[in-house]
Amino acid sequence: MKKLTRVAFVTSALLFCAGASAAMTSGSVMVGGAEMFPSKNIVENAINSKDHTTLVAAVKAAGLVDTLQSKGPFTVFAPTNAAFAKLPAGTVENLVKPENKATLTSILTYHVVAGNYDMKALEQKIKQGGGHAELKTVNGQPLWIMSNGPHNIQLKDGKGNVANISTYDVHQKNGVIDVIDTVLMPK
Repeated sequence: MKKLTRVAFVTSALLFCAGASAAMTSGSVMVGGAEMFPSKNIVENAINSKDHTTLVAAVKAAGLVDTLQSKGPFTVFAPTNAAFAKLPAGTVENLVKPENKATLTSILTYHVVAGNYDMKALEQKIKQGGGHAELKTVNGQPLWIMSNGPHNIQLKDGKGNVANISTYDVHQKNGVIDVIDTVLMPK
């Protein structure tokens, strides 16, 4: 009986590993405990990430769901819940109020760049710029990218805040998401 139990355990473990391997080879990435599928759009994937509930709520409050579900392509620098928690107390609650929709929209669209900028494309722009480069955000204001070592890209906003990209190249049907640790603020 012990031998049969061991065989069953080993078989189950192998099947689990094979399933995990199949998921990873399908091009999906885990973000916030949820699998991100390249066949889904930015919003369809983001709503499943437990690390991006604040961002999703803000996108809904700003009325940007339809935009981020459109064809794109977009590169979204997606701040985590922890990034939003670093803002002064009450900031998020204030921003999602209907009377602050324009400000919230400005902040959120500052996290979006038209085009498909994966890590390779960002590194290429940085190299061409001699160590840093400027990206024009959907909000219309510039965002600066720079390298802080191999495969370590940072973003600098209009107020001088620096965000680190913690997860790169989460490919979507309509673009790519890069997870960041700081909310970017336009000038």
